Amino acid sequence: MNYSSIQFSKDHNTEFYKTLKSRVNAYFKENDIAKTANVAMVIKTIVLMCLFLTPYAFLYLTDLPTYFYLSLWAIMGFGMAGVGLSIMHDANHGAYSRKQWVNTLIGNVIILLGGSARNWRVQHNVLHHTFTNVADHDEDIDPPLPVLRFSPHSKYRSIHKFQHLYAWFFYGLMTLFWFISKDYQQAFRYKKKGLIGALGISFKQHLFRIILLKLFYTFLFLFCPLYFGGSVWQISIVGFLIMQFICGLVLAVIFQPAHVVPVSTYPVPNDSGVVEADWAVSQLYNTANFAPKSKLFSWFVGGLNFQVEHHLFPSICHIHYKKISKIVEQTAKEYMLPYHSYKTFIKALGEHTKMLKALGKYNPAIA
Repeated sequence: MNYSSIQFSKDHNTEFYKTLKSRVNAYFKENDIAKTANVAMVIKTIVLMCLFLTPYAFLYLTDLPTYFYLSLWAIMGFGMAGVGLSIMHDANHGAYSRKQWVNTLIGNVIILLGGSARNWRVQHNVLHHTFTNVADHDEDIDPPLPVLRFSPHSKYRSIHKFQHLYAWFFYGLMTLFWFISKDYQQAFRYKKKGLIGALGISFKQHLFRIILLKLFYTFLFLFCPLYFGGSVWQISIVGFLIMQFICGLVLAVIFQPAHVVPVSTYPVPNDSGVVEADWAVSQLYNTANFAPKSKLFSWFVGGLNFQVEHHLFPSICHIHYKKISKIVEQTAKEYMLPYHSYKTFIKALGEHTKMLKALGKYNPAIA
């Protein structure tokens, strides 16, 4: 079943989203607030870019202890994750600015993360946000390695019984895999599935740009530190891997507990290709918030602890999620719909671990 054939039911709870959009729009209008970035967001952008790139500049100092260089790479890992979660993410959703050229410019900071903005928009904006937790359509629950299983509709392997123990290691490899091969695999996969047309360029142009971006990233974060950095080349290699592992792990533990948790329903289209729920209602059933009262945590993760709000309003800058979350929660209750939210991040990780363990059990209907 191809992507264009999947539809969400127009007969189930459609009034919920109409009411919610009206209330959220009224909130911004009544308070005379733009839905895009504000001054606080601009300051945040500068701070996180500095967290990522300032340690990089210090890599070129000489005669410093090994632990100092490795610490710089570790800080860059957190900075890299922060830039991805808070800056790149909003911009590529068109939520940073009213001006598309600003969103495109800022969204291209993904180059410093080793990825392709065009591929990311297809995978995340088109596939993940449209078909959240729908097997064979949402790539976020279709891991590149068969040792991980994120959906009850995916093929079972005996090794999955241990995935709640080893998944965290593979999470740390996420951005490294992204840098090495993911973009190439996606380019060919999207060509085969007819999704390249949405990028506005030909497949050859797309592939050529990916190669150029990878070469630039390799030059900036591997070649330069190796040949001009203050440490020996072995330390630069280890440091680069530390940066990638920290960033990958941080990104994974923020996104996974939002969707791969016991409360998720994993909708399956019927024989006619229809998901028996309104799109917005499906988002409520398959998305969870966590740590809503933790201001510093929310600041660092780009408001993505408010994943429900993000999935319902991806074009609104995350700086506003906490405020509109009260509107979303109240409206969901009025329509007797779920609003999943874990009080703490640790609780969310615990629920995600439970789900990994549950998905690691043998299912004869799928195996």
